[in-house]
Amino acid sequence: MPEPVYLAANGDLRLAANRKCWPAQEKAEQAVIAAITSNSRVVTRAHAYDPAKEHGFIDSQKRGMEVFRGIPQDAPLVVVEAVWQYSHHLLHGLYTHRGPILTIANWSGEWPGLVGLLNLNGSMTKAGIPYSSLWSADFTDAFFLDGLKRWLAGERLVHDTSHVRPLSSFTLPDRACEIGGQLAVELRRNKAIMGVFDEGCMGMYNAIIPDELLHPTGVFKERLSQSALYAGMRQVSDAEAQEIRDWLDEKGVRFVFGDDPESSLVPEQVLDQCRMYIAAVRIAAEFGCDTIGIQYQQGLKDLAPASDLAEGLLNNVDRPPVRPPGGGPILYESRALPHFNEVDECAGLDALVTNRIWTHLGFDPETTLHDIRYGEAHVVDGKEKFVWVFEISGAAPPQHFIGGFNGAVSERQPPMYFRLGGGTLKGISKPGSIVWSRVFIDNGILKADLGLANAVGLPVEETERRWRITTPQWPIMHAVTPGVSRDQMMARHKSNHIQVAYAPDGESALLALSSKAAMFSEMGLNVSLCGTITGLDPKF
Repeated sequence: MPEPVYLAANGDLRLAANRKCWPAQEKAEQAVIAAITSNSRVVTRAHAYDPAKEHGFIDSQKRGMEVFRGIPQDAPLVVVEAVWQYSHHLLHGLYTHRGPILTIANWSGEWPGLVGLLNLNGSMTKAGIPYSSLWSADFTDAFFLDGLKRWLAGERLVHDTSHVRPLSSFTLPDRACEIGGQLAVELRRNKAIMGVFDEGCMGMYNAIIPDELLHPTGVFKERLSQSALYAGMRQVSDAEAQEIRDWLDEKGVRFVFGDDPESSLVPEQVLDQCRMYIAAVRIAAEFGCDTIGIQYQQGLKDLAPASDLAEGLLNNVDRPPVRPPGGGPILYESRALPHFNEVDECAGLDALVTNRIWTHLGFDPETTLHDIRYGEAHVVDGKEKFVWVFEISGAAPPQHFIGGFNGAVSERQPPMYFRLGGGTLKGISKPGSIVWSRVFIDNGILKADLGLANAVGLPVEETERRWRITTPQWPIMHAVTPGVSRDQMMARHKSNHIQVAYAPDGESALLALSSKAAMFSEMGLNVSLCGTITGLDPKF
């Protein structure tokens, strides 16, 4: 008889999230198990449902180690992800597992298994762990069933990544090479500081750049404590916090308030977010930071409202002025202070480079990461195209939104993840040319993928539908990635996060992409260009 296939399910650290998401996970597992058993294989679930916790997830590193002690090291292992997961809960076991590993995600907006899968895959890529991967809406399509059959037969799955080409395959414009080279040399000579408010958010091992890879680029970490950020918040006066709120009101930001702080946004939560914004700017200035990242989700979530409003403001050039305690010159005046959500250091390095390239070119330098949250086909300009849903809890700057601040809405974060509330900075990203990118680590090598894309406008009812099936409180971008299909993106992208920045038009986007690629290359990163790059001459 063929050996049994072991199945593991990794989840959140937060009990409320695991309880709410368990029914979706159970449904996905049942479908995957049915598909495996139809191939005459037996499935052994590696860990039991916990009736006290009311879920069957691996919910901590401790629990993960207990589970992996009972999994034969040579057994075929399937990791099914229907929700967000903390990769460090099971990364330790995957390091030493000798049998074939298959990660599987549900293709769903409501239940972000594909987001969790991309993070886990990126973490395993960084760790040098071999794996295969599949994704499906209902686990009955030919792509999934054929891939599963081949994996069960002992084949390692290799998906199409022909959209990825090394930078050396192209001849970059002389101006782009000059700009990128000059800025890279300046960065290495003058150095820059990345402020990190506690490392390792939500188990995102792939989001931590080892110092020995980061330092040659000219960037060095200032390791900051979120306890210091909270202490700094407590030093901000009520009057100072109210000034930020008044500034936002004058700009036209609409706050959706309610009466019950347990489930609604209340003014006190917003004022605390204003305190966080002021404290973050002051600490960044004190330590000379060029970019900062707040972890929030662990520790700070038990002390303060969400960091999202503060993050979005930091990433905007036009933002409320902040002065040192006691008064003085405005800190970072007329500049964005790039913030990388969830302290994703790969996004932080990317944001810093983007800010310098875009500023040099005279383009709006606002940039943010988004989750690759979901996507499906829709008719755009008379043609059916695959349109991604890019969403992120925080960090999206109002400059990206239709209407700017006047088009921004702040809604309470979902209590499942954000017990103490706090408002988002929500808006619809304006149509336009964008450059997307991702810095990642592959077996000890710092790499960067870059591509061109278009943020597109969809009918109001379609935007609302997409919000309803994802997270309606969060900012949204509808994106089309020419030359990169859904499955190609999933096969290649080594993170749940994707970095985006606007350019004035297509020609400007090409110059920005080329300059950024040249700068990354000069900094020592292994650079690839992805998808359709019209206007660049290939060398072959």
